[in-house]
Amino acid sequence: MDQGPLTKEIVKAFGAMSPQLQTAARYVLDHPSDVALLSMREQARQAGVQPATMTRLAKHLGLDGFDDIREIYAAAVRDGHLGFAGKAGAQVAGQKLRGDKALAAEMLTSIGRQIEALRSPDNLERIAAAAKVLAAARRVYCLGLRSSHAVAWHFHYVLTLIGERSIQLDGIAGTGADALATATAEDVLLVTSVQPYTRQTVELAEHASRRGVKIVAITDSAVAPLAQTATCVMVVPTSSPSFFHTMAPAFVIAEILAAIMAGHDDDAALAALRRTDEHLASLNIHLKPKQAKRPS
Repeated sequence: MDQGPLTKEIVKAFGAMSPQLQTAARYVLDHPSDVALLSMREQARQAGVQPATMTRLAKHLGLDGFDDIREIYAAAVRDGHLGFAGKAGAQVAGQKLRGDKALAAEMLTSIGRQIEALRSPDNLERIAAAAKVLAAARRVYCLGLRSSHAVAWHFHYVLTLIGERSIQLDGIAGTGADALATATAEDVLLVTSVQPYTRQTVELAEHASRRGVKIVAITDSAVAPLAQTATCVMVVPTSSPSFFHTMAPAFVIAEILAAIMAGHDDDAALAALRRTDEHLASLNIHLKPKQAKRPS
């Protein structure tokens, strides 16, 4: 969850709160998912206040106790229909309280921690297993729509530099699924989607799975729709202080998978990269460094 259901009430009441209540209120504003999941004592510890302060915050907001706040936030998590507009309101409120630089710093800190968490031993095992499945494929289909499009396309682009096995299902003129007509059990679909899940992505992944295609999914939950049919699942965090979910961890996973694949087929990849370099040079694609002028 990227924002909390009591954000407006907290911001409205913030100015009349004591410093301790403001500290607790800022924690609730900044960590809405934790409010739904962690105990009151743990939240108080992380916020740096006494547990009784969390109770007083609830009463200040007109509730009987902090359990009422937790239930409201838990219901919002279960519903999952907060919408971008509501999240934008929370972001604006937070910026007014803390400023632009604070939001930028918070986002950078959050993304840094999320990417660092991807280094866990279990996650590295999942990455290695997914890369092995991808490297063994005859063809690799790549699918990601809306916010996930850049992740899938970048993975596809890197693969085009090291070979000819990648096919992007980009949906131009509504033909995105057509390439799957010749897909077989020797192929793999690299697919990514996070909440709110794009219906077409999920349906195409299910269609590919029915054809025997192996599914390597990058998504945000072990119980996400894509995880139900996937051969390999990599779960990435998406929470962000911004109104919009972050795709940075998913992007990082895609880059790592592509790099590992190149290493699995080193001779062929090097030969392909030489051809790519020659092709790009012949078309003068990249800017060349300017030569320093010789003194006259």
